[in-house]
Amino acid sequence: MKKTRGFFGEFKEFIMRGNVIDMAIGVVIATAFGKITTSLVDNIIMPFIGWIIGDFDLAKFNIELVPAVMDGETIVKEAVVLGIGTLLTTIINFVIIGFIVFLIVKGINKMREKAEARKKKEEEEKAAEDPKPTTDELLAQILEEIKKK
Repeated sequence: MKKTRGFFGEFKEFIMRGNVIDMAIGVVIATAFGKITTSLVDNIIMPFIGWIIGDFDLAKFNIELVPAVMDGETIVKEAVVLGIGTLLTTIINFVIIGFIVFLIVKGINKMREKAEARKKKEEEEKAAEDPKPTTDELLAQILEEIKKK
């Protein structure tokens, strides 16, 4: 790779490294995955939970601490609310993402274990097919060579 100088040259070298590009791809995929799980939670799981507990939208469950100050139709001061429903929705979203990541890692580990077991079995079979001489056998062969000379 051609050596470049200056700030932008160093930045170009840094950005073109394989691990940086891999990380960027991972971030893009994670962002898309986050949107999918958010949609799953917001559009399927939460309405289902709301339907089970009686037409209740958990995402809109808020505790109003201070009401909004109004001047006719105009809001002078926003209300102070605790977004309990938003928090619960985010926690459910996190649990789903964590569970899916757990399943992916578990699957990868299982595949890795199978590959290692297969490799170990192949090595054992190769060692069984090509037995190596023992130390005594090697010494006997060396002694025979010496006697021949």
